Amino acid sequence: MNPEVLVPLLAAAVQSGTPILYATLGEILTERSGILNLGVEGIMLVGALAAFLAARLTGSPVVGFLIGGLCGALLAGVHGMVCLGFRGNQVVSGLALTILGTGLANYLGTPFVGKASPGFDAVAVPLLSRVPLLGPILFRHDLLVYASYLVPALLWLYLRYTRWGLALRAVGEYPEAAEASGLRVVGYRWIGVLAGGCLMGFGGAYLSLAYTHLWTNGLTAGRGWIAVALVIFAFWKPWRAMLGAYLFGGVMAFQFRLQATGTHLPSSLLLMLPYALTVAVLVVSSWKGRGDEAPAALGTNIEPPD
Repeated sequence: MNPEVLVPLLAAAVQSGTPILYATLGEILTERSGILNLGVEGIMLVGALAAFLAARLTGSPVVGFLIGGLCGALLAGVHGMVCLGFRGNQVVSGLALTILGTGLANYLGTPFVGKASPGFDAVAVPLLSRVPLLGPILFRHDLLVYASYLVPALLWLYLRYTRWGLALRAVGEYPEAAEASGLRVVGYRWIGVLAGGCLMGFGGAYLSLAYTHLWTNGLTAGRGWIAVALVIFAFWKPWRAMLGAYLFGGVMAFQFRLQATGTHLPSSLLLMLPYALTVAVLVVSSWKGRGDEAPAALGTNIEPPD
């Protein structure tokens, strides 16, 4: 393929994959603690709207981005209250959270459809942006993309080499043994739920503040569900999530490019591509038998101590 076509496509893949990456890392962190959260789509939408409104109100995209993460954590806290406070069904709670977040964002966001807000613009990294091929692909984006390069590494270090990260993994694998060793299982699961929800909110905030700079209902367009599937594709590993997010981002960018070129393929078929890939990824992951790498206690509630 011509580099003049390939380089912009790969750069678009990085940008399109960034919100999916934030959301996937949030879901990995939550599931590592033993809590399954299927409410990613709703959390991302609420985070996107909160970030958009905060940026319009304050004129600061940074404030908007932080508010988006905070609102994502608050909505995830509802899921935590149901699962950890009342020991409710995690699947049902997550699905209800998606419906709640989607309805809330659409209801509150309808008056702002088509309106713009301050956002993040591309800032080329000195020197690195001039590197052939890699420069235009990786280092001519906005600050949130550059931050997303660091988050997977930081999350990997946290889960693998820190005392708190190892404890969080322990409560997701063997909560009874973790509790017997003196760990506060519920406390660590709350950390996973809230911190994961914050990252999901960041993913939504990226869409409204950097990817579009405006609000439209249904802004996430199924990216939350892709993030849930991508966790399995990544085998619950942050660095694989980065590769997978850019793969899905590339498919999204590719179908937009095809539409722009005036292809004769039906637009509905092109829009289906990312989700067809999602199904294919789940099939391949199951066929490879890697589903057994999920945290052993994922989706199971813990009984209160006697």
